[in-house]
Amino acid sequence: MSEVYAVRRGLLRDRCAAVGSAAALVSRPANVRYLAGGAPPGAVLLLGPGEDVLLCPRPPTGDPADGRPDEHLRVDLLPVAGGDPVVAAADLAAAGSAESLAVEEHDLTVSRHRAMASVAPRLRLADLGVTVEQLRIVKDEEEIGCLRIAAEITDQALGELLESILVGRTERHLALELERRLVDHGADGPAFATSVATGPHSGLGRHRPSDRRVEEGDFLSVRLGANYRGYRCEIGRTFVIGTAPADWQIELYDLVFAAQRAGREALVPGAEYRDVDRAARHLLDSAGHGEGLAPWTGHGVGLEIDEDPQLAPDAMGKLDACVPVTVEPGVHLPGRGGVRIDDTLVVRPEADGGPELLTITTKELLAL
Repeated sequence: MSEVYAVRRGLLRDRCAAVGSAAALVSRPANVRYLAGGAPPGAVLLLGPGEDVLLCPRPPTGDPADGRPDEHLRVDLLPVAGGDPVVAAADLAAAGSAESLAVEEHDLTVSRHRAMASVAPRLRLADLGVTVEQLRIVKDEEEIGCLRIAAEITDQALGELLESILVGRTERHLALELERRLVDHGADGPAFATSVATGPHSGLGRHRPSDRRVEEGDFLSVRLGANYRGYRCEIGRTFVIGTAPADWQIELYDLVFAAQRAGREALVPGAEYRDVDRAARHLLDSAGHGEGLAPWTGHGVGLEIDEDPQLAPDAMGKLDACVPVTVEPGVHLPGRGGVRIDDTLVVRPEADGGPELLTITTKELLAL
């Protein structure tokens, strides 16, 4: 993997050179991990103009959740406890005769930016922008392999929950149990805060589990994902509790399922981001549910659970092969409940079988 990280850093160095910057400072944690292989919390990466240096506020521990730094990287520990690696990096760049330093302004606070300027007043600070985030969009097969394992862990955890007795248990308790099962099956932790929504809460995109108890006849919506070696996946499913679904529940479920299928089928290399969104959104809008829909149909996943690309009405850009994304349409009927169906897939050309579905838990409307 050391060669992989070196190639990634080389691509970033080339892009910086193209805009006249011989050195770059990467501070956003996911970007540092992408380029360095791993780092303790708070670490930053300085690229060039000499060697690349990982500046750490504390020594790397080898914790799988933090990853392992590329063995070919120089690792510097800050000499003073509580020091700022960003400021130390600016000082180091200036000492190395760098005239300019590209930084991730979207990640730096104003105070850190000023502190850098104070220790290296002759160093011109330029904006690196989202260059690293753009490099991260297309995944290599090792990254996709980590996502595939994360999806397998997530499917296992959800499958075990479905075999247990659910009536009478609270949303909060079920969410905690799912997160424990993720770790039991090998995850470094949950990819995000697990959502369990019952009855009138179901179908909400970002519901925080409450003390509401599962009741007979409820819709139960679950959204969870595993973090495996830093890579995060997402799955969302909706079920009916205890009895055969009511007619309105079947009708709503079938509609969301059709929208989700349309979105999945639109995932082909070269497809416009907004066209994928439109494929799913059109069905829900035509059925009269357009007003309460989420602002996007899906998004990229990887070292962060919500990264580029965004599959939204106004999103600009086209899908490439080997881009993992979610497709997650949902409808919520206030006071009644709703349906959300969410999968993680990898964009693949038709010659390779089309979109690769990573999360495989059944999408049949089960009565649990």
